[in-house]
Amino acid sequence: MQRIRLRYTKRGRLRFTSHRDFQRAFERALRRAEVPMAYSAGFTPHPKVSYANAAPTGTGSEAEYLEIALTEARDPQKLRELLDESLPTGLDIVDAVEARTSGLADRLTASVWELRLPGVDPAEADRAVAAFNAADTVEVQRLMKNGVRTFDARSAVVHLETRNPQADRPTDQPCAILRLVVRHVTPAVRPDDVLSGLRAVADLAPPVPAGVTRLAQGLFDEETGAVTDPLAPDREAAEALSTADVTAAAKTPA
Repeated sequence: MQRIRLRYTKRGRLRFTSHRDFQRAFERALRRAEVPMAYSAGFTPHPKVSYANAAPTGTGSEAEYLEIALTEARDPQKLRELLDESLPTGLDIVDAVEARTSGLADRLTASVWELRLPGVDPAEADRAVAAFNAADTVEVQRLMKNGVRTFDARSAVVHLETRNPQADRPTDQPCAILRLVVRHVTPAVRPDDVLSGLRAVADLAPPVPAGVTRLAQGLFDEETGAVTDPLAPDREAAEALSTADVTAAAKTPA
């Protein structure tokens, strides 16, 4: 059985696609592309697809991950192209590798988010970010299945800063841009929780909903503060195996 790991995006209006909607669309794409899927056992077999830490509905993402199991070996890049052609624009398969290591979900320990705040003056955002970063704890509330829960939104935030507005998206209205690195903890601290925290510590209240996009997701490097590519270990393992094969072939007598 071959396992393939894929990175996909949620762009534009497709950011409003729920995780369940994406699952249905992806399973249709598997059928259209005639992917030789492995299926679970039991009375209702379903394709062996493992989804990892999906972004909340309404947020865009450049870094969503899943893993599929195949009954026949396929070239990861050709498979990526077939699946990408079978999905609507906005749900794009942008990377594929053969799984050669274990624990993809274990390597998704942090995310990088961009928050666009239309109508918010960047100087006001600077003051709010400084107050948030200076706080030891920032308690926020969220409605969960078992009722309203209060938790600390500050401890999971590794880095929060304001960024200069992007030149490729000019506007006459003020717009603050925040860059956020947050650890994946329980309960999960989401970008909207951080916005609630900014409101709590500095009364920052964007007049319209924020535009939220996950830029990266992966293992947090404690030394550099970077969020690393979770598919890199699989690529490195494939390269090492290829080098070993070439070396063995060179040593084999003609």
